[in-house]
Amino acid sequence: MIPRYQTFLFVILLGASVAMGVVLWQLRDRAHQRLLTGEESTPTHAPEVAPVEQATLMVANNADDSLEARVLDLPLPANPDARARALLGKLLDLYAAPGAVHPVPGGASSIEQVFLLPATARDGAAVNGAGSGGDGTPAADENAQTGSELAVVNLTDAFAANHPSGLETETLTILSICATLHANLPRVTEVRFLVDGEQRATLAGHADLTRTYLAADAEPSQ
Repeated sequence: MIPRYQTFLFVILLGASVAMGVVLWQLRDRAHQRLLTGEESTPTHAPEVAPVEQATLMVANNADDSLEARVLDLPLPANPDARARALLGKLLDLYAAPGAVHPVPGGASSIEQVFLLPATARDGAAVNGAGSGGDGTPAADENAQTGSELAVVNLTDAFAANHPSGLETETLTILSICATLHANLPRVTEVRFLVDGEQRATLAGHADLTRTYLAADAEPSQ
């Protein structure tokens, strides 16, 4: 005959096993529900990829201090600001590649941001946050009518710090950026530069970054 205490112990163990089984089943069911919820929230469509288009990059060449037009097929976003950044990112990737004809370290990550403003916001007014309205001058009214744009290129401090120093090489970098923007975004007629969101005197000790560059001046002579 089974002692009473053993029977009592058996009942307790059986009850604990049943309770544990119920808890495990509930945990499994909750995990399964979370898995299903995650699957339902997963996008059913692949993220949109920018369409590939032909782009013209004005590539600097240190051998003869020239700009050479290079046509490439690139994925370019529709948004003008993002498109400008993608173009300049590819240009700086070329400069950072081994054997570059205009070697500059940094690559695409050197472009923090590019944003476009009406060219009527000249002399740094819009760049410094004063807005993009016209100043009432005839030149400003003319730019407003033609839809000309000012591109503000915000470079990283690391790019400026590591850029080779020298008037010619710094100027070539600036002119190639201006010419590349204008070649692909013809409405960009003026370009200003910032470094980490602030105005900087020079790029690497020589090329002036306090001025507004005219894109037309950066185009190679025919």
